[in-house]
Amino acid sequence: MSAVVDEQREVRRARYAVAAVFAVHGAVTGSFATRVPWIQDHASVSAGQLGLALAFPALGASVAMPLAGGITHRFGARTALRGLLALWTLSLVLPALAPNLLTLCLALFVYGASAGMADVAMNALGVEVENRLGRSIMSGLHGMWSAGALTGSAAGTLAAHLGSDARLHHVLAAGVLTVLGLIACTWVLDLQPAEDDEPPPRFALPPKSALLIGAIGFCAVFAEGASLDWSAVYLRDQLDTSAGLAAACTTGFTLTMAVARIAGDKVVDRFGSVRTVRASGVLAVLGGLLVVVAGHPAVAMTGFAMMGLGIAVVVPLCFAAAGRSGPNPSQAIAGVATITYTSGLVAPSAIGGLAQATSLVVSFGLVTLLACGLAGFAGVLRAGDRDRPKVSRPPAAVPDPRP
Repeated sequence: MSAVVDEQREVRRARYAVAAVFAVHGAVTGSFATRVPWIQDHASVSAGQLGLALAFPALGASVAMPLAGGITHRFGARTALRGLLALWTLSLVLPALAPNLLTLCLALFVYGASAGMADVAMNALGVEVENRLGRSIMSGLHGMWSAGALTGSAAGTLAAHLGSDARLHHVLAAGVLTVLGLIACTWVLDLQPAEDDEPPPRFALPPKSALLIGAIGFCAVFAEGASLDWSAVYLRDQLDTSAGLAAACTTGFTLTMAVARIAGDKVVDRFGSVRTVRASGVLAVLGGLLVVVAGHPAVAMTGFAMMGLGIAVVVPLCFAAAGRSGPNPSQAIAGVATITYTSGLVAPSAIGGLAQATSLVVSFGLVTLLACGLAGFAGVLRAGDRDRPKVSRPPAAVPDPRP
């Protein structure tokens, strides 16, 4: 019984450790995003050139994520995550050092590649902790990522307000986050491959199971990317609101996603992944319809908030299902992550191109149509619910019959 209690204690400690890792990962993203205007001025690039450069993080992630499984197999989960997370936090320094478009693109490619590999490693460990606990935690872990991103963006906003040099800001942030990440990695699960496990190929295509699960993630991330990048523009251009109110819409969308992710695990534990995603899809569709028909800013803001609530838990549940869909969790998670990153890359430009040809109303009609896929295809997540192993519980104490 003592061994069981010790194992449960280790798993609970690992849960908090991997949650801290998610928060550190998100803080890097938030720190970078707030200093993009400074980086644009420093590299002397136009808006169009900046748009091109900002495609390189997703390209780097898509190329590098399939490599994460091999790295984890060779070094073990804890050592691999420690190295990949440190590579990601330190890569924050690179974009601010770039003096021109070419070096900025290269810096952002490395930045995205390290982000993607660390993303796969930490999600694989999160799935393993969830399996051992026997209850959902992935939504909460992604909520911690959102909380980290908000913290990093708040610090970045303060740095920008004070007029600090982004190179100094990012060096300090990278140093702090690297130390925090290394400390957190001390208590994550130290998974090692079995002696008879064959190493995964250095570069492998996503398994078929990951393609189906990734399709749901694609729909959710498309809606997320479209709303984050275009919600403020929608309110300003379609509903003639002030810049402050338009920005508040985007902030509200982000906050609803973070709150829903942190609270989402209890819903998943009660209703299961399939019913949760189906209900989430219905909520996202209703939110999209409100945005499309909105004649008043309050209606559109309510619609965007509903979309945020509707899509918040979908990607965490896709990662969880991928991690239980086959014998190689890292490979399946890398496949789903590649598809979702691709969606994040495609969504902003697709919305802009369609809006240019028609209108933003039509663009968000497409977002609403894709959200229907969440409700329609949620059944592919069923295997993850059915196969989730339950953590062993210590037997109930039996009264000693002896006097």
